[in-house]
Amino acid sequence: MSGIYIHIPFCKQACHYCDFHFSTSMAKKDAMIAALQNELVLRKDEFRNEVVETIYFGGGTPSVLETNEINGLIHTVRSNYEVIENPEITLEANPDDLSQRKIGQLAQSEVNRLSIGVQSFFEEDLKMMHRAHNAEQASNSLKWATQHFDNISVDLIYGIPEMTDLRWKQNIEKALSFGIPHISSYALTVEPKTALASFIKKGLIPPVDDALAQRHFQVLYDRLVEAGYDCYEVSNFGKPHYYSKNNTAYWLGKKYMGIGPSAHSYDGKIRSWNISNNPKYIKIIGQGQLPTTRETLSMTDKYNEYVMTGLRTIWGISLDRIQSEFGEKYYVYITREMEKYIEQELLMWSKGQLIATKKGKFLVDGIASDLFMVNLG
Repeated sequence: MSGIYIHIPFCKQACHYCDFHFSTSMAKKDAMIAALQNELVLRKDEFRNEVVETIYFGGGTPSVLETNEINGLIHTVRSNYEVIENPEITLEANPDDLSQRKIGQLAQSEVNRLSIGVQSFFEEDLKMMHRAHNAEQASNSLKWATQHFDNISVDLIYGIPEMTDLRWKQNIEKALSFGIPHISSYALTVEPKTALASFIKKGLIPPVDDALAQRHFQVLYDRLVEAGYDCYEVSNFGKPHYYSKNNTAYWLGKKYMGIGPSAHSYDGKIRSWNISNNPKYIKIIGQGQLPTTRETLSMTDKYNEYVMTGLRTIWGISLDRIQSEFGEKYYVYITREMEKYIEQELLMWSKGQLIATKKGKFLVDGIASDLFMVNLG
């Protein structure tokens, strides 16, 4: 099974923390949609032996598209690829786009999962992050969405400067009050060349506090586990049967195709990515070519990627797999390097898998990078 990711590179405005590829101008929207459809056709042979299990609209802000435009892209996938009978079709959406009318239209489409970018239910947080929606729209979007959709995910951000523990707990309780089955939650990070980085450098916003973020994560983890959610990936909590099939496929190393400017693809051996420039992407696709850069992964690349993605998940990493798939050098290396983290109770064994403990989950990216192999080829 494989997945198709479609990048919609448009946003109404730029969030201060975001470094994803997008444009705030909708002038080329029609040309972009045509180019996305053309890329799907141009690349269909890449998936000639694959069955598509998930279609994911990410961005940017996919909900800026009209429902008929989303339907057209889904139709292009179905016309050119083998798709399972009931694929998971996710649309990332911002609350300000989810009017009652829009949600009703989406409910009549093939979209069957909404990922709603709430981030916070508090006005002061939304203004600081320069989100396009307000607190009332955040609540209304969930109230209306739950009337039509069963499979809904909400995004929340923690570790926001000056966010108290109380306000973070209230954010979690507000999300839980809607009965949604999935919550994705991320620490606020400061990416270079973003407005947030500039504001912190100028002293306009306090620096991000890692200790605050770690405390918020532990509050989140404890409350959601208590409420019946599984932390199946460090940033993702789902009720049983509501894990994101699209994202789970990434973490388990399945093949996926990324369509659109800046989108990444992976076929098990080669990682590729499209140009991050809307006009150039449209022009090159219009010439019947692919604006793609490719990189063949070395054995070390594959090992490092397995360690990084595996340790972030509930399934962990298998040392038997490392020995059989990557070889003795990698097996000896990781068995030696992991010991200090087991002693510190940051990693542990569970059913033959090496996984992060509750204490280690927030620190898992740093732990994984320390287990990376360098220059073995």
